[in-house]
Amino acid sequence: MRLLNRLAASMVLPLAACAIGPSSSSDIGFGTSPAMPAPESMLIPMVNIAPIQARPAGFMPIAPNGFSVTEFAGGLAHPRWLYTLPNGDVLVAESDAPKEHDEGSGIFGWIRRQVMKRAGAGVTSPDRIALLRDANGSGVAQMQTVFLRGLHSPFGMALIDNKLYVADTDALLRFDYATGTTQITSPGLKVADLPAGPINHHWTKNILADHSGKHLYITVGSNSNAGENGVDAEQGRARILEFDVDTGRLRPYATGLRNANGLSWQPDSGALWTAVNERDDLGNNLVPDYMTAVKNGAFYGFPYSYYGHHVDTRVKPQRPDLVATAIAPDYALGNHTASLGLVFYDQTLFPTHYRGGAFVGQHGSWNRKPRTGYKVVFVPFADGKPAGAPEDFLSGFLTADGHAVGRPVGVALDAHGALLVADDVGNAVWRVAPHSNINSAYIVSTGK
Repeated sequence: MRLLNRLAASMVLPLAACAIGPSSSSDIGFGTSPAMPAPESMLIPMVNIAPIQARPAGFMPIAPNGFSVTEFAGGLAHPRWLYTLPNGDVLVAESDAPKEHDEGSGIFGWIRRQVMKRAGAGVTSPDRIALLRDANGSGVAQMQTVFLRGLHSPFGMALIDNKLYVADTDALLRFDYATGTTQITSPGLKVADLPAGPINHHWTKNILADHSGKHLYITVGSNSNAGENGVDAEQGRARILEFDVDTGRLRPYATGLRNANGLSWQPDSGALWTAVNERDDLGNNLVPDYMTAVKNGAFYGFPYSYYGHHVDTRVKPQRPDLVATAIAPDYALGNHTASLGLVFYDQTLFPTHYRGGAFVGQHGSWNRKPRTGYKVVFVPFADGKPAGAPEDFLSGFLTADGHAVGRPVGVALDAHGALLVADDVGNAVWRVAPHSNINSAYIVSTGK
C-alpha cells in the first residue's frame, strides 16, 4: 500500500505542476529513418500534459508567411473530425469517448481521468454532427446548424452517391442524403457492427471511400496501450477494415496498426495512407507516431513489435512468427505527438510546394517532457513518397507557460482548396488560405 501511495503521489504532482513551457523541437523521431534508442523501463509513467486555458481575445494560430488564418466556425462542442461535401458544406463530428470507455480502474484510472480532463478530453460526448456553410466565400461559415443528432461517439464520415456513411464507435451507419440538405432527421440504417465492447480503449472509427465508391476503409484502434489487457482483447482490433458497399462484407485490410486515425489517398501514387499513434511508456523518445502507405494484407507489428522487428518485451506471450513478418512504416511523425488528422493536398489554391504533400494534425503529447505536437505539420512528397523534413504549418496553440489554448485534430480541404483544422480545445474550425485567395470563393462565384 505504501508503494501504491508513493506511485499515486508521484503521478498526481504533475497534475498540479505540469505547466513548464512550450513543446520542444528536440524530438528525434521524425523522417524515413527515425532514431530507435533502447527502451526505458518506467515504473511510474511520465505525465506532462498541457492544461487547457481559454484562448485570449483576438487569438489566431500562426501560419507560414503568405497565408492567412480565419476562424471558420466557433462555439462548437468538442469538434474532432471534418468532412467536406461536394457542394462545399462542411460536416463536423462533435464527439468524445463513450460513457463505457475504459480508462482503467483504481487510483491509476482516476489519475488518467483527471489528466484527460486537464487536456480537454473526458467531456460528455455531444454525439452529433454539425453542418457549416460559407455561402459568400468570406472564409467564415454564416450557417452553423445541427445536421445529425442522437449518434454514439461519431467520428468518420463519407458520402457515396446519395448515401452518407457515419462511423459511430460501435457501428457503421448509412443515411439518405440530398445535396443542400441542412438536417437529417430520418433514422440511419446500421450496415455493419464495429468492434467496441466493454473496453474499447481506442474508440474512434474513421472511414474513407475509395474512388470507385465500392469500398470503405475503416480504422479500428487497439484495446490497450501495449497488450496489457491480454492479447485476446486485441481480437479484431488494431487494424484497418475494408467494407464492401454492395455486399456488406467486412475483411481485414491491414493489421498490427495500434491506433490508426487519419486516412487519405496520395494523389500521385494512388496509395492509401494512414496516420497511426504508437505505444507509450518506453521513454521520451519511443515510440514515434507515424504515417505509412497501407499495404493490403500487411502486418505492422502491434502489439508484439514496433517499427518492424523492434520487439516489445512487455507483451506476453510473444509471437516471433508474426514479428518476422512485420513491416516498418514509411515516415515517423515524432514521439508521442498524437498525430491524428491526415489529408494530402490535391488542389491548386496553395503554391506548388504543397502539391501532393501531407498535412497532419498533431493533437499533442501528454506523456513527454518536453512536450511535442500541438500543431499541424506539412510533409512534402515527391513521386508519391515523403521528400523532406516536416514543416510547421499551423502552430501557436501552446502558451509560453505551457498551457494549451487549442489542440488540432482532424484536417480537411474545403471546396476551394483551403485547409480546415478542427480544434477540440478551442471548440473551433480554423481555415488557412493564401493571403490573396482568402475570399477566393466569392471571387469565383461573382467574378468581382
